[in-house]
This record gives sequence, structure tokens and C-alpha cells, in this order.
Amino acid sequence: MSIRFDEKGKFFTEVVSKEAVPVIIQTPTHQIHGNIHVRPGQRLKDEINQAEPFFAVTEATIYNAANEELYRCDFMAVHREHIIWLLPQDQIVRSEAKKKSSGGEA
Repeated sequence: MSIRFDEKGKFFTEVVSKEAVPVIIQTPTHQIHGNIHVRPGQRLKDEINQAEPFFAVTEATIYNAANEELYRCDFMAVHREHIIWLLPQDQIVRSEAKKKSSGGEA
């Protein structure tokens, strides 16, 4: 890895630091649970709206329509055009109807 310094002492490196954001991704046929990596201070929306056709998902688990686990992998590339919806896992709020049908809080 190379590190460059400018005249003010600021350093530049080829490594881009990113933070893992746990997400659930819905495609037409599967649901993917994993991490998308975003630059500090950047929104998840900014990362998924990049121009490249694919984005990286790490620590991924892929489920079929019956919610059965099919695969696990450390890395996968997902084509942006196949995303129906994407949900950050820290934004999940369980509905009141679901809480009542399961017999209480989860």
C-alpha cells in the first residue's frame, strides 16, 4: 500500500475506509441478508445509487420465497437493477399485529 503526503502533512492512501451497514435486500425471487459498505458520513442511498451496475454485499445469506436459507457467502455482487427494496436492519420495527400474533414482544 502506498501513502502520499501533501505539503500540509495530509496523507492520501489507495485504501478507502468504509463502514458495514447490515441490510435486507429483496429481489424478484430472493431475499438477501448481509452488509453493504459505505464511506463514513455517506448515506446508504448514495452507495446504492452509484453508476456501477453491481455493488458488493458481504457476509450474505440468501433466502428463497419460502424463507428457506439457500446459500451463505463471504462476498457477492448484486446487480442494482434487480433490487425491489432494501432495508437497513437497524430500521426494522415490528408491527403491532405481528407482535400480537406471536404472543408478545420480540
